[in-house]
Amino acid sequence: MKHLPKHLRPRWRYLAVDIETWPNASFGRRAFQREVWYAAQNLLGDTGSAETDMTVLQFHDYDGTAEAIVRTRRGQTDSARAALACIDSVDDDEIRVRVRGISGTVRACEEKYIRGPPEATEQRHVVFENADRSAAVRPPRYDVEAASDGAFVGATALDFR
Repeated sequence: MKHLPKHLRPRWRYLAVDIETWPNASFGRRAFQREVWYAAQNLLGDTGSAETDMTVLQFHDYDGTAEAIVRTRRGQTDSARAALACIDSVDDDEIRVRVRGISGTVRACEEKYIRGPPEATEQRHVVFENADRSAAVRPPRYDVEAASDGAFVGATALDFR
């Protein structure tokens, strides 16, 4: 079977996605891909999600943050951004999703928007709400362990003065 001529092949756009979560969250590319598909289907319906055709091409997981490149069809970037904005959790771990930028090629997307691993997360003991607690420090954020159940509270350096 012959390849389609260049003018008939689908054209793609690549979205650089920044994912932030609590330090104890652990999920991978497959779980994030599933949530992307569910979000697109719930927001856009079956035909709309098929038109956007969102696929997670790359996924890099770091301690409490992640980066991904999501492929979508050209002309459907607004729908893809809206679907990504609907994602609030992956495998019961709360996340924040932000689109850093859109590019026409994977290489340009990597060079412009994918930064690589962030600064190392540092574990410290801090005084928060008059108690000595463990905190994961990712400047300028402090994720303070709130209780013995493993839940976290987000704080900044100003909360400790």
